[in-house]
Parts: sequence; C-alpha cells; structure tokens
Amino acid sequence: MKIRYFDHAATNPLHPEALDAMMPYLKNEYGNPLGIYDLGQNARDAVEQARQETALLVNAKPAEIIFTASGAEANNFALKGLAMARQNDGKHLIVSRAEHHSITNTARSLEKLGWVVTFLPLDKYGTVDPQAVKNAINKETTVISVIHASSEIGTIEPIKEIARIAGERGVAFHTDAVSTTGNIPVDVKELEVDALSMSAHQFYGPKGAGALYLKQGSRILPLIYGGIQEGGRRAGTENVPAIVGMGKAAALAVREMDARAAHVKKLRDRLIDGLTKIDKVHLTGHPVNRLPGHASFVVEYIEGEGMLLMLAAKGVYAASGSACTSKALKSSPVLLSMGVSSSMSHGSIVLSLGMDNTDEDADVVLAELSAIINRLREMSPFAKSGWGELKEGE
Repeated sequence: MKIRYFDHAATNPLHPEALDAMMPYLKNEYGNPLGIYDLGQNARDAVEQARQETALLVNAKPAEIIFTASGAEANNFALKGLAMARQNDGKHLIVSRAEHHSITNTARSLEKLGWVVTFLPLDKYGTVDPQAVKNAINKETTVISVIHASSEIGTIEPIKEIARIAGERGVAFHTDAVSTTGNIPVDVKELEVDALSMSAHQFYGPKGAGALYLKQGSRILPLIYGGIQEGGRRAGTENVPAIVGMGKAAALAVREMDARAAHVKKLRDRLIDGLTKIDKVHLTGHPVNRLPGHASFVVEYIEGEGMLLMLAAKGVYAASGSACTSKALKSSPVLLSMGVSSSMSHGSIVLSLGMDNTDEDADVVLAELSAIINRLREMSPFAKSGWGELKEGE
C-alpha cells in the first residue's frame, strides 16, 4: 500500500542532502567540539558552519544563534530565561491562546513561581489583535510571547506589529517560529523580535536539533547549567551530527523555499476547495493569511480520531490538532478560544503538505476523506439528531 503523508506539521522526512552532511559526524568525525586537537576542532568548525547557515535562514548574526535540542526547549528557554532575567523589573507575562503547549505550560509553571500571566484571546480566524496586546501591557510587563503561526490552524500572526508595540514599551518580545522558519520567509530584523524559536525537523532537518535566536544584547538566564557550550547559555556536549544536519537543511531551505511554498500552496488550495464543498465541513484558521502547506477543518457530527484511523487504513497519514496534544482526547484550547464548541472541536482534522506530496495524493485524500465522512455520519447518532451543529452566525 502506498503511503501518502499529510502530517508535515508534525515532522518532515530528512532531506537526503542533510543526511549526507551528517554522516561523517556519525562515523569518523566523532570529536567533542571542546577538544583542542584536530578531531575536536573539526567538530567545532562544523558546528560554527551550521550556526552561520542557520543564522542566514533568519537574517541573524551567527553569535545570535543558540543551538538547542528542540523547538520546545527553545520555547522554554526563551520564556523562562527572559522572564527570570527581568524579574526585578516586573513579573507580568503576556502570551496568546494560540500558543504551543511548550509556551502555555511554561507560562503556567511561572505562574506557580509568582508571575502573573495574561492569555490573549483569538478572533474567529485564530488571529491575535495587536490592540489587545497593547491594552494588556502594564508597568509590570517584562515579556510577551506570540506564536508566528499555529500548527493547528495555520494562521500567520501579525508579529511585526506586535513586536513594535512591545519594543515601544520596553518589553522583551519572543515568537515561536517553529512552524514558519524554513517554510516562509522569516527575517528577525524585519520582524523586530528579541527572540525566536525554530526546529530543524520542521524544514527537512533532523529531529533533536533546534535553535533560539537571541538578539545581541538581550538578557537571558540559562535553562541548562553545567558547561561553557553555546557561550555559557546552554550547557551540554553539542549534538554535532544533528546540528550539522540543521545547518544543511537551513541552507537548502534558503535555496528551495519559494519553489516549495508554491508547490504546497497549490495543493493546499485544492484540498480547501474540495473539502469545504462537503456539507458541514468548515475551514479553521484564516482563509488567506495562513501557512502555504496547511489545510485544517472541523467536521460536524464525527470525531477526528475516527477519520484519522480510517484514513490510515488507506495509507493516508494526517492529524487532528497539535502533534503534541492530539492523543490527549481533549478539546483544542486553540479552537475553543476561536469560538468553536467543544463538541465541534473533536471533529478537527489537519492536512499539512510537503514537497513530496503530489496532485495524485490530493485527489486520493479528497476521495477517501469524503467517503469516510459520509460513512461515519451514517453511523453517528449525532448526525441524525443535529446535536452539536454549528448554527448560523457562530
């Protein structure tokens, strides 16, 4: 059975050129980058080359890139590190309801330590209103974190406008750009952010490698103590093969980004056009201002898990909500904040595309998912009663 992969928001296959770049550091070039002999210095040179390539992807200086083990670690590092470095200035944080759990759960942990957190609401498209950010800032506010784009709904947030508001008030601003970096243009200077998180496997690099962009001069406390790696800001022996793979994937993204985006956008629009023609299937997220390879929906009367299992039986792999929370069987906080009812939110499905997807793949998904929706509705008592139906104006 042919596999048709529509879960690129969860992870991507490793680019062959990234794998090739990693192989020497999985075999003969095994030195510790802190070693003063040639084996160690070869590893150090490879890490620094990857730092330059990663910096170029987001228009940063190499010294502003701190390697981590994941995007989630970068998010934790940013929010905790920035907040703790500024705790004498105030203990008020602002984050949005669109955030990944690595931000919201970190914010909740800081609440237990005495910080006050304001969670910004979303409109029906999942967009954060910059005016709401401005209104939420007070004299105790030290850090704001708003995601660049949610992997659940694909909406791209007005980061530049929000960052400018934060800057005018002297508040540190971070954005989780895990879903955007390497997939759409991300320029830290244009966005005017103080910190930005990214993850290699979201742009065809390896798992186990992420990075935090930290604007030169920004104050931050380490999340991991113990050594002098990453300028003393992130201790631990560097994962050299993964970092090399991230650098290579970053260089490839710079070269291929426009072509990749055009390819997946065409398929995305085809999926959105076809699936929204099915009765009581609703697009989630912004209809236009969204990630080029992201199509997300809620389907009335049936659950996302049922759709995913039946699609998987046909060799089609998709998702329902965030990859980090889809197995929790709970209503998505992002969808709930957008005004989607709890019952409706359980019928979410996310189709995220990559450069390996084809027109044939899209046709198969449209045909299979349409048949699956009809079959599940025939089995659903809710479809017969109309329970949970989206009413006009909702």
